[in-house]
Order: sequence, then structure tokens, then C-alpha cells
Amino acid sequence: MSKYKWTFASVGGTTRVRIHSGEDIRHLGELDKKMWTVLSCPVNGLEISADSLSLIDFDGDGKLRVKEVVGTANWLCATLKKADSLLEQRDEIALENIADESILAVAKKIAGKKKSISLADVQATLDAITVEEQPIPAAPLEADVIAAYKEKQAEFAAYFEQEKLQKLGLAVIPEDAAKPGMTKAKWDAMGKQIADWEAAKAAAETANADAWAAAKAEYMPLRKLLLLHRDFYRLLRNFVTFEDFYDGNDATIASFQAGTLIIDQRACHLCIRVNDLPKHDVQAPLSGIYLIYCDCESKKLGKKMQIVAAMTQGEVKNLAVGKNAIFYDNEGNDYDATVTKIIDNPISIRQAFWTPYRKLGNWITEKINKSAAEKDAAVMSDVTTKIETKAEGGEAAQKPAFDIAKFAGIFAAIGMALGMIGTALVSVAKGLSGFTWWQYIVLFVAILLVISGPSMIMAWLKLRRRNLAPVLNANGWAVNSDALISVIFGRTLTEQVAFPVVKLPKVKKGLKAWHKWCIAIGVIVILALGAWGIYAYTHRNVQPEQVEANADTTAVETIEIDEAIEAEEDAE
Repeated sequence: MSKYKWTFASVGGTTRVRIHSGEDIRHLGELDKKMWTVLSCPVNGLEISADSLSLIDFDGDGKLRVKEVVGTANWLCATLKKADSLLEQRDEIALENIADESILAVAKKIAGKKKSISLADVQATLDAITVEEQPIPAAPLEADVIAAYKEKQAEFAAYFEQEKLQKLGLAVIPEDAAKPGMTKAKWDAMGKQIADWEAAKAAAETANADAWAAAKAEYMPLRKLLLLHRDFYRLLRNFVTFEDFYDGNDATIASFQAGTLIIDQRACHLCIRVNDLPKHDVQAPLSGIYLIYCDCESKKLGKKMQIVAAMTQGEVKNLAVGKNAIFYDNEGNDYDATVTKIIDNPISIRQAFWTPYRKLGNWITEKINKSAAEKDAAVMSDVTTKIETKAEGGEAAQKPAFDIAKFAGIFAAIGMALGMIGTALVSVAKGLSGFTWWQYIVLFVAILLVISGPSMIMAWLKLRRRNLAPVLNANGWAVNSDALISVIFGRTLTEQVAFPVVKLPKVKKGLKAWHKWCIAIGVIVILALGAWGIYAYTHRNVQPEQVEANADTTAVETIEIDEAIEAEEDAE
């Protein structure tokens, strides 16, 4: 257990160690590996100098691991007097800060009277070095002849071997076999001539490379120091912690962020190069992020790449496979981008509310298109069949006679179904007729929640768990902790278009203000009267108690009238 006192902070919703001093870097080897955010990552695809990364990759396997990062930290802290200067991420070092005597001597030799040494100074010195190179021998034959020999070498060697066996009666060469235009002796002589030239050329090139390496050898440790002095702390902020990713500073980007994708009036800043697409098919859906995969090509640069962009704001109605966009790398170069794949995950609660209706609309559209296509195919098939039949002189198959009993049963079934539907609608209408105005609003909201509620709940749960780690793992990273993307942080990763407020042109004034107020009040009164009329109509029936009371009163009055009539008749 390390006795060094580390500082911890919440970075991206996860507790992580803070590397914010030279002493932290000096004790990096004491940090528990379980606390590292990343355990390994590929050298390719990082937005850090490839020269610097190759210096950290000791074994040259294309991967950066914890032991290599710790080894580099130890070397830097031993070479520098004050490791705090690494936090400045500059390619210039004060001479008084160099602890290694041999490196300091070279630095003083280059710097002269200056008190600091920069990477540009070292590079200028390297460019000025001259070496007496061994001459490269001239090719014995023309380049196209040598290329043709190499192309046919295996084929003609097999032919000469077959020819040898044929002379012994052990094989027969097919007549259509390709034959050399020379004897085996001449062919072998040409091969020896080319082989001797290639060996001499390789020897001269190796000697020259060794001469250049020897001439530059004394400057390489200083160059290594300057490169790592500039880039090592940035690597730590993207390896031990993810501070560059969660910094929120527009000028700071993570080492895996390749650029910006402009698509559908949005700028997606979280774009990552894709190293292994099949692995993304397995890992990326676990991230819970709406991901857009694109093929990018720059004809000007002659480069191609695949990227995956995270969409964390807006709607998805216009996003589909085949859509074109523009990708800008971190150097400002533009690439033509085409969407090749989309992993559909929630973007926001608002987008999730409309998801069921969007899916229903897509399903209905698909069914209508499918039905129309089937009917069109059936009509075309029927027409072509009739035409072919008439062309062949035959008669089209006659339609079966109309079966009235069969269709009567069908119409009866349809009528019964319509009757049941009508009864159900009447029942629903009667049930709703007793509602007050505010109950209609509650019912409408309840229906919306029943339809969109599950989608919104699932979106809320997924948005809380959006994790970049599966995407990086698909690229060959060994991410040791979560890299969560909250809703608030996600808004910084996708920038939506923001148009300025447009002032409308001045027009002549129409109605006066009090006219507009009178019209508005009149409309409100009409709507209120209409609502009152609907309410009165739906509640036009009196209560049952009143009906019974009215019925009893009417019966009593009827009896009294009858008795009066009978009394008049008796009197007469």
C-alpha cells in the first residue's frame, strides 16, 4: 500500500486520482493499478505525437501499458530537477532544470548563450547534420524488367522444374503452359544479377542508416526529453484520469477525440476513429449512446478513415444510413462523410416522448408501401399474363362464377364486426358524456403517459448510464472504470444550431389595439358559449330523483282531473 498521500476528486461521476504536481508523477509507480482509469491503449488513433508515443512504447507492440507509463515517469523525474515543469506541456526546457549531465552538455552545445533549449533548436541541428553516404549501386536492368522477373519468378521456376522432369519422362508440360522466352541458364543468370544488386543495395542502405543514426545518436536523448516534456502529462490526463475529456474547456480535447462531424444542423464533437468495426458491433450498443458510424474520405489528402460520432442532443428524424455530412479533423482538414450505420439509443427525454409515435408512423408507412407494392405487382402480373395469353393465341382463364352465398356470409361477418365496433364507440361516448371539462384534460394526459411513459422511463434510465467505455474497449482500450456521459455533460458534446433573432420588416399598421382586443374577447366569449352549450347538451337529462318526483306529481294531477270529470257527469 502506497504511503504517498494522493488527492482524489469526482471526475465524470466517478472518483479518480488527481495528477496535479511533479511529486504525483514521481510517485506514479506507487499508485494502485485498480485506481488507474486505463490499463492499456493502442498507440494508433491517438491525437498525441506518434514520435512521443513510440518513445513510451518500450517493447514496440503498439500498446501503451501501465508499466511503460510508470517507466517513462521515472525516467523523466530522474532527468529533470523539477518535475513540475511537465505540467506546462511545453517543448522547451530551461537548462538549469536538466539533471542528466550528458543531456545537459548536448543542450548547452546547441543552445549557446541561451538559457533554455527547444525542440525546434534540436530539430534544426539534426537537419544540419551531413553524412558521407555509400553510393547506391545502379540497377543492372530496367525497373519494368526487374518487376516482370519478380512477378514471373515462381511460375517460371516451376516450369523449368517440370521441364527437367519431362526430360526424364516423369512429367508432361501442358501445351497451354506459359513458357519463358529464354533458356534456364539465362534465366538463372538474370536472377543472380538481380539478387546481387539487391544485396548490394540493401548493404549500402543499411550502412547509410547506421551512419545517420551514429551522427544523430548524441542528440536523441535530448530530443526524447523535449518530446516527452511536451506530451507526457497530456497522456497522463487521458490514461490515469480522463480529465481532458471532462474538462469542459473548448481548447482541451481528449486524446481519442479525432475531430468534429457536422450533420443535420449539429456539430458532434465526440468523434472517435474506428479501428475494428466488428468489435464495435458487439461492444458499442452497450454504451447506451446514440452512435453514428461514417466512412470519411479526403481526395485532396488521399486519406480514408472510419469514425463513430456520439449524438447527444436534438432529434433523429432526419438521420439515416446514406446521409452525407462533413467531418473536420483536429488540424482543420475536411473529409466527405457518409453515414454507414446507426446504433439507436435515446438522446433525450423529449426525443423519447415522440419515439412511440415515430415508430408507429414508420410502421404504418412501411405497411402502406408494402401493400401498395404488392397490389402493383399483382396488377402488373395480371396484365402481363393476359397479354402473354392473347399473344400466344390462347384464352385467358375465366373468373369463377360469383358465389352469392359465400359473399353473403362475408357481408354478414363484416356487418357484425361493424355493429360491435359501433356499440363499443357508443359505450365510450356515453361514458365520456358525464365528464367535466377538466376530466377530459386528465384523460388526454393519461393516454399520452400510457403511450409515451414507458419509453420516457427507459430513456431516463439509459441516459443515466450512458458510458463511453464500451466504445473505447471496441477500439482496443482496456478501460478500468466507467466513463459516464450525463445529460448536462452530453449537451457540451453536441452543439445545436442557434440562429439569431430575425427582426421582421416594418409593415403598415392594420387594426388598432382596441379592435384587436374586442376581437379576442369576442372569440373567447364564443368559445365559452360553445363549451357551455356542449356541457348543457351532455347534461340535458335531469337527475333520477327529479324524474320520479315529476312522475308522481303528474300521476296525482291526472287522477284529480279524472275525478272532476266524473263528478260533472254525475251532476248532469
